[in-house]
Amino acid sequence: MATTTRIRPHALVRASGGPRYAVALAVDALGTGMLRPFLLLYGVTVLKLSPPASGTTMTAGIVAGLVCMPAVGRWLDRGARSTVVATAMLVRVVGVALLLAAPPGHVWPFAAAALFLGIGNQAWPAAHAAVVATVAHGRDRDAALAAGRALRNAALGVGALVATACLAGGAAALQWLAAVTGLAYLAAATLAWSVRLRARPSAPRAWGREKEAAPRMPTLLTANVIYVFCLNVPEIALPLVLQTQLHASQVWAGAIFVANTVLVVTLQVPLTVMLSRYSRRTVLALSGVVLTASYLGFLAATSLGHGWGAPAVAAVSVLCTIGEIVYAGSATALVTALAPPHALGRTLARFQLSTGFGLAVSPAAITALAPHGATALWCTLATATLVSAAAVRRT
Repeated sequence: MATTTRIRPHALVRASGGPRYAVALAVDALGTGMLRPFLLLYGVTVLKLSPPASGTTMTAGIVAGLVCMPAVGRWLDRGARSTVVATAMLVRVVGVALLLAAPPGHVWPFAAAALFLGIGNQAWPAAHAAVVATVAHGRDRDAALAAGRALRNAALGVGALVATACLAGGAAALQWLAAVTGLAYLAAATLAWSVRLRARPSAPRAWGREKEAAPRMPTLLTANVIYVFCLNVPEIALPLVLQTQLHASQVWAGAIFVANTVLVVTLQVPLTVMLSRYSRRTVLALSGVVLTASYLGFLAATSLGHGWGAPAVAAVSVLCTIGEIVYAGSATALVTALAPPHALGRTLARFQLSTGFGLAVSPAAITALAPHGATALWCTLATATLVSAAAVRRT
């Protein structure tokens, strides 16, 4: 059983890849926060596409981006580290350039931009985890992964606020926003590239045998698809429930989203360090139990109806965020700890495939269940998550 250790700020920065790399992460996340929430709006407002066409194109780009993950995993296993992170950022620069060059009324240039942005967004998490795993080990690595997530959420929130302030400017403001985002990605790529971090690759003679030795982890990866639904609960499920079932003001949805961001930023590292006395598998299973309890709490809250329902949903969302924090602090850490050094990249790529797939299908699943009532939505999510937690605990 591991013991809890105190992580000092300078040690945390060093374990996260160093000051330049930390700045690169912040700049990259700031750019993503400015563009990602408003990409659909860009397609509708600037390119004059219909909302269904824009939404379908964005989803296709996200799913297509997953296709690159096996190649990313093999590249990481050949020793590349900061180069892969920088490339993921540069690919998004290409996506932004295509977005700016797209003429109004044409869906294919928007599809190409969404594809490159999707590739960059899917490749980045595995590449970043590989960087942290190369410079830090054990619980220091877990804390560094948690710190990276907290920093990213903070920068995403700031970026979204900047973008929201610019929306009053209409189509021209969105174009300027995209241009600034592209420059942010370029600056982040330059900083990440300058770190020049590389790991020693596996011996070519043993490559074939080591390729077969990469862990497949079917139970963990399948459970992760269900776990990752929690990331879309504050963004999709709760605004939908508040509007269609409780007929509450969308101010509640905004407040819940802000509270979620603040809690993740402030509690991600302390909670991860506090729970480091337990095994990562136990903590991951615990997160599933907490998420299940929150889903049942949402079911109870919605039964209160108009009036008390919205405040109750907001209160339960804090428990859901705690579950999300515990999940995020243990899932990637567990996968990284399980991966043999020669297969770190491929193992992280498989994990990102399951995460990306869960993020891609969860909006469709949530919006399909919600019209059938609160019981159908929350009981389905609670049951699936609890089964996943039990599977993780038994594995």
